[in-house]
Order: sequence, then structure tokens, then C-alpha cells
Amino acid sequence: MREKKSRRLRPEKVLIRLFLSVVALVIIIPILNILAKSISDPRRVPFMEGWQFWPEGVDFVNYKLIFSNRLVLRSFANSLFITAAGTALSLLVTGLAAYAMTRPGLPLKRLLMVFFIVMMIFEPSIIQEYFVVKNLGLLNNVWIMVLYNSVNVYYLVLMMRFFEQTPASLIEAAKIDGAGEFTVFLRIFLPLNKIVLMTVGMFYAVVRWNEYFRSSVFLQTRDGTVLQVFLRQFVVEGDSTTLAAYSNVDLTAINVSSLKAATIVIVMVPILAVYPLILKYYTGGVMAGGIKE
Repeated sequence: MREKKSRRLRPEKVLIRLFLSVVALVIIIPILNILAKSISDPRRVPFMEGWQFWPEGVDFVNYKLIFSNRLVLRSFANSLFITAAGTALSLLVTGLAAYAMTRPGLPLKRLLMVFFIVMMIFEPSIIQEYFVVKNLGLLNNVWIMVLYNSVNVYYLVLMMRFFEQTPASLIEAAKIDGAGEFTVFLRIFLPLNKIVLMTVGMFYAVVRWNEYFRSSVFLQTRDGTVLQVFLRQFVVEGDSTTLAAYSNVDLTAINVSSLKAATIVIVMVPILAVYPLILKYYTGGVMAGGIKE
């Protein structure tokens, strides 16, 4: 028992834990500060000092204002739909592509891989993308953000790395029993590769949830906008006309700083809630991907 305790108290472990604790505080305290401002009494927010992370009084008027805004609710629903549908589509297409690229005997496999890498390095400009979307008739249609960038080549390579480790004996046994390629993909590859699916799915979800630049270009109507575009207009550019026009709350009783904090919290919470659910899969995916045989 003494040997175990002495190992736990080694100086390097203490330093590592201390360093990680400091990093955690650097990340958590600003979030708590924003949360405290968002629920504080708007009249007392100007008197909050520095990185204060406890609220001054409790008042949810900021959230009442935001959730009484029809445009905010609409943009929030658009963001959820784009993230959920886009992530599901990206996982399906990336998974099918990874399965095909790891099958022996695939014609032109090397040429296809070179093509994917070239497309990853030389991305088209926003002007070219805009005219393609326009010619397809998908401007101001939320489906364009679902379809856009469905496959990330880096995630494709990561998924291929895991698919290559699937035992060939299982595939051969399934095909002897009469299973087709799609059945093998669904019944063998997906269940055995949950780690990489959850990890890549989280990456796709974060990217789609945070996307605002192309959303602001492709979705230019008020009803078609996403939450991130709204956040930029209000928090970064200081445009409060949208809130004033679509809300039923008296804006004279609102503190702009606390209202911006509440808007940031609403944008952060959904994607932060995903991390605890799949953290074990993410950690396992990173560790497994780093193992060399």
C-alpha cells in the first residue's frame, strides 16, 4: 500500500495534475463568467468585476427575450436540423466511402486516393461554390448546408484506418452465409467500429454547428438563417434591431452585455451537452488510432 501511495505522489504526477487543473480553470472560469452575466439582474451587471463567476441577483429576463423572438427560435431549429441531418449524412457517406476504399481489388484505388487528397488540399473558392449552389437552385434552402462538405478526407482516412483492422474472417464468414456488401457494412463494420463512428460524428457535428460563414452566404433570408449567423450579427457586429423587431420584451430593461452573454450560452449549451455523452468513445478512438502494430 505504501508503494502505491508513493507512486501516486511522485512530483511529475503532481505537476501534471496541477497543470491540467490550471488549464481546466482557464477554460471553465470564462464560461462561468458568461453564464453568471446571463442570469444576473441587468441593473447590477455593470457592477460585476473582472472574471466574476457568481451572479449578482437572479433574473432570466434575457432568456425570456431571446426565446420570445420568433427569428431566434427559427434559426435555432435550423441549426439543430442542419447539425443532426448533416452529421448523419456525413457519417453514412464517409462510412460507405471508407468501406469501399478498404476492400481488396477495388479498381483505381490509388487514383481515387490521390484525387481525394488533391481535393482536400485545393478547395474551391467561395465564388465558385456560390455559382454551383445557385445553378442547382439551392440558395436559401437549408438542405444546402446539410449536403455541403458531406465528406472530409481527413476523417475518411481516419475511418479507413479502423476499417482495415476489421477481421477478414468475419467478412468471409458473412459472405459464405450469403450476405451482400451492404449487409456486411451494416452488420459487421458499423457495430465493430463504434469508436471511430462516434469520434468522427462528433467532429462533423461540431463543424456543422459552428458553421456561419457559408450559412451567411447561402442562406440570406431571415427565416432561413442559422443561430450562428444571428449570434455574429448581434454579439460581434452589435446589430440589435433583429431582437427589437421580433421580441415582446421591453428593451429598456435589458443590459446589452448580459443579453450578449445569454445569446452565447444558448449557442454553446447544445454542442457542449454532446461531449459528455461520447467522451468515452472519443478518448478510446484517439488511443486506438495511435497504436502501432
